Parts: sequence; structure tokens; C-alpha cells
Amino acid sequence: MNSKTLCQWKCFSVEQAQQTLPDGREVEFTTVKHPGAVVIIPVNQYGELVMVNQYRPAIKQWILEFPAGTLEDQENILECAKRELAEEVQLAATEWQSLGELLPVPGFCDEVQYIYHAQGLSDCHGELDEDEVIEITTLSVSEFEEKIATNQIQDAKTIATFFKAKMMKLI
Repeated sequence: MNSKTLCQWKCFSVEQAQQTLPDGREVEFTTVKHPGAVVIIPVNQYGELVMVNQYRPAIKQWILEFPAGTLEDQENILECAKRELAEEVQLAATEWQSLGELLPVPGFCDEVQYIYHAQGLSDCHGELDEDEVIEITTLSVSEFEEKIATNQIQDAKTIATFFKAKMMKLI
């Protein structure tokens, strides 16, 4: 299958290729290629969820979300999660549990988000990326759920990660 790169930016690209569908039809399809990402649900000693209020230039607004970030070239997934936790909320964790994977936009992007629950938190130092503007906050589980109900938390990866952890009885 030959593909053509239409656009390249940082570690993302837009590629076009001929694909054979399960019913045998041939189509030309354009895909956003993504190296993958991690999403972390950090829970402190009080059972509160550690979150970031982050300004997102693409939507020109602040959003509440869990710490998350893109995998670097050949980076181990858990090491990426540890790096992002340190960078975004200045925390390290002694207990990590994988919660599985999310497919945020499979209609046009191949991104896989690897989700983790982190506990045993302690302070550490990390450096934000140059384009990040972040405020750190904590919410109780009931406050978090209220913010979902009142549309104050809209980030899909955050909501999906929360409900996955809740279904697994981790929060």
C-alpha cells in the first residue's frame, strides 16, 4: 500500500493511501497519523483527582483535564506517563495501573491513548513544554461528576478515563 504524505508537522502527519475495505471495495482514504499518547488519572492520598486546567489554543479556551501527552519517538509508554505526570503536575507516583486504551477519533486518526491510574503521589520537578499553560487543581469524585453534569468538564479523554477507573472500582 503506497501512501502519500500531504502534510507533516512535529510528530504528526496527514497521509493519503488506497485501502481495500472489508467488502472488497478500493477507496482512497486520508488519515491523521499520530504516535500515540498517554492519559493519567492521578489520585492523591485524600482520594482527590489531580487535574490540569490547561489553555488549549486550538479551541481558544481553558479546559479541565487529566494530565496527558504525546509519546516521543520510540518512548516506552509507561515512561511517557511518568514524564507527563512530572511535567504537567510536578508529581511522581509509586503505584501505576494500566486501564487499557482509548481510540479518540478513529474516523480519521490512528491515535491510541494509553490510560493509567497513578497513586502513591509525591512532589517532583518537571518542565512544561514551551506551548503549555497549565494550572494544577484537585477535585473530589463528587465535584468531578458535578462538573461533568454541568458541562464544565468536556474533555472526552478525561471523561472516558474517569469512567473506566470508576468501573474498575479504583475511585
